[in-house]
Amino acid sequence: MAARVTMRDVAEAVGVSSMTVSRALRDDETVSAKTRARIQDTARDLGYVYDTTAQAFRTQKSGFVAVTLPSINNANFAETYRALSEAMAESGMQILLGATNYRLEKEEELVRQLLARNPQALVMTGGHHSDATRDLVRARGLSVIDMWDLPVDPLGHAVGFSYAEAMEKMVAHLVSTGRRKLAFVGASDGADQRGATRRDSAIAAAASRGLPPVAVLDAGPAPVSMRHGAAIAERMGRELLNFDAVLCVSDPVAFGVLSACRRLDIDVPGQLAITGFGHFEVAYTCEPRITTIDVSAHNIGVEVAHILDAIIAGDSERHRIDVGTRLVVGGTS
Repeated sequence: MAARVTMRDVAEAVGVSSMTVSRALRDDETVSAKTRARIQDTARDLGYVYDTTAQAFRTQKSGFVAVTLPSINNANFAETYRALSEAMAESGMQILLGATNYRLEKEEELVRQLLARNPQALVMTGGHHSDATRDLVRARGLSVIDMWDLPVDPLGHAVGFSYAEAMEKMVAHLVSTGRRKLAFVGASDGADQRGATRRDSAIAAAASRGLPPVAVLDAGPAPVSMRHGAAIAERMGRELLNFDAVLCVSDPVAFGVLSACRRLDIDVPGQLAITGFGHFEVAYTCEPRITTIDVSAHNIGVEVAHILDAIIAGDSERHRIDVGTRLVVGGTS
């Protein structure tokens, strides 16, 4: 196996000191532009990769931010990450990403690992964190952004929307179409905190209108998706017609329920309305289109990037940004 190319190898090839190579690779203007170009070209030709660890130790600036997502398979979280990473690329900052799989204990483990890398800021999805995670972050004194939520007690900045307002819009729409007996399909308690908040918000919105209690249909452990929605609908069969509408925790779950209803010969929306959440691609490409809530996944990433830019620039103001939600009425309600 070939020996690793070192900074000394680059220095010898150019005929300068290792210190000059280090400065040139950091674009230090104390090294002339001509020499910097020679060193950078030589480093590239030799395959040398500059190790930023020592620089980070000296400056206490690692050059990256840490981000936790519940899942990298969820299209909305992926869109937020894409928007964030594209915006951050312009500032030269890098992102170190970790997935929690919707579990607070996994988030705590990830935060411990990420903090060991000395990020310049930490972005976490949601406002629900374990006490240990909160203690870790507060003890570090690190700038934190909670995204996809507007918690009452954020760890720092917050970029998100109100689940209560979103579900209020959805329930109000269903009531306006004559629906009164509602069911909610979501994950089991204990993991998907944002899904649980949607469920509780739907229950509260229905109760405020004097509707019968919302039936809660457990689709299984988080994350739940198309197959979970289809499975619970097929398990219930024609008993679904005990309800006027089924509110689903996400659009993929709603698509699964819709697909099962077709196999069960249940008329949607004639006999049963189905709604989703998130404005996923599947919601507006399937037939009929799924009534859903647009949560501005792209805008969340952009706004988080703006706050990170401000943090890196030394801004100490605390930001709380509500990107809002929008009811998108499709053919399933």
